[in-house]
Amino acid sequence: MTQTFRNKPAAHIHKDIMESQEGNNMAMTFIPDAELLPTVVVNAKLSREEKHDEENIIGLTNLDVTKSIGETDANLDAIIAHYAQTITKYNMRNLGYPTNQDFNYEALAPLLQFHLNNAGDPFLGSSFSLNSMAFEVSVLDWFAKLWEIEKNEYWGYVTTGGTEGNLHGILAGREQLPDGILYTSQDSHYSIAKIAKMYRMKCVKVDSLLSGEIDCVQLEASLLAHKDKPAIINLNIGTTLKGGIDDLDLVIQTLNKCGFTRDRFYIHCDGALFGIMLPFIKQAPRISFKKPIDSVTISGHKFLGCPSPCGVLITRLKYMNALSRDVDIIASRDATITGSRCGHAPIFLWYALKKRGLIGLENEVHECIMKAHYLLNLLRDAGIGAMLNKFSNIVVFERPLDDHFTRRWNLASNKNTAHVVVLKHVTVEMLDSFVREFTEKQSIWYKDEQFQPPCIANDVGSRNCACSIHNLSRNC
Repeated sequence: MTQTFRNKPAAHIHKDIMESQEGNNMAMTFIPDAELLPTVVVNAKLSREEKHDEENIIGLTNLDVTKSIGETDANLDAIIAHYAQTITKYNMRNLGYPTNQDFNYEALAPLLQFHLNNAGDPFLGSSFSLNSMAFEVSVLDWFAKLWEIEKNEYWGYVTTGGTEGNLHGILAGREQLPDGILYTSQDSHYSIAKIAKMYRMKCVKVDSLLSGEIDCVQLEASLLAHKDKPAIINLNIGTTLKGGIDDLDLVIQTLNKCGFTRDRFYIHCDGALFGIMLPFIKQAPRISFKKPIDSVTISGHKFLGCPSPCGVLITRLKYMNALSRDVDIIASRDATITGSRCGHAPIFLWYALKKRGLIGLENEVHECIMKAHYLLNLLRDAGIGAMLNKFSNIVVFERPLDDHFTRRWNLASNKNTAHVVVLKHVTVEMLDSFVREFTEKQSIWYKDEQFQPPCIANDVGSRNCACSIHNLSRNC
């Protein structure tokens, strides 16, 4: 599906998106240019409107609780209303971070009057009756089916997010292979290095290709250099910055080629964003427990959208004896990273999956990818270097010159590049406004030729770079 948009003009993709949304009865919301976000500015002059918004943030007072002797409901309501207004403005240009904001859980509001706690093993329940473990198991069964593992062969739980899923998955690997070495790519999420430090594991960082995926040639060399030790592999099903997808099948071939038998390697798949998207894309790499993988994690708040961070971890049931013990006080088994666990999160996930259904999720995946191609073509048509990986909704481009613009659009950036993550809440109008403003700002940043657009060839490849050198070479 994604290939059909690669060479289409942005206007044609725009038409496809609008027709697709009309067919699915999905309306887009226009975001007026006048609505500005409060920002942090470095070396940039603020307009009067932008200064007003910045003062709005600074004006969020009366938050100190150390001297509080009790506040009136009216004052508390005013503070919350002011804060809601502030973050609503932020959300109007929320482009750079994978948190889908297009959700509505008002139907679940009656549950907010209860403390729901899922401490313990969701499959065993606990003596604390105010839990949502029935919802949790329903969610876990859904993901187990998605990733092709039988009910009697898997174990899992709803986590606080992708990092906790990584913590659990890699811990399971370490318990199975106590002297194993952790291998991960340079483009892996920052939590992986932190986890290696917490668990005091030897960690080998492997170079990445320009796409962001792990370089299996260097992985092979690293595996052969440490052939006497088992391998615990962290694979990225979509890297944080570029959306690069590690080639699972090639990694398995590399392990076999290097002489690692099945009992000497453990594969954890960090699928924070793409773990739920790829199964709905034809020809996309399959994430399946029918392959020799051992754990998969996703973040629930990224693609699905949730008011609070959450995630899902699925692993093989046979590993759990080494990770769990019975706890009398909760009449359950302690098998999770955290003890008390939010009981509302599984209900949010259950509600999102139940309401959308498989067809709704598939439509959303394809809509996001279509809009990502639309943004890619908009940027390139404007002379801005940009890259979009296959099966990805993350558009990488040259980093804006000043921090004010970056923060205004809530962009994530690293060195010379930044990115936009196109999720359901990101409208065509938002993308049009973003690129239009980007090009207007560029005409100011580069007008006296003191500054030039950065060369991003080393980050995304020369064919995706629009700097003067690579533009010139293409035009020759």
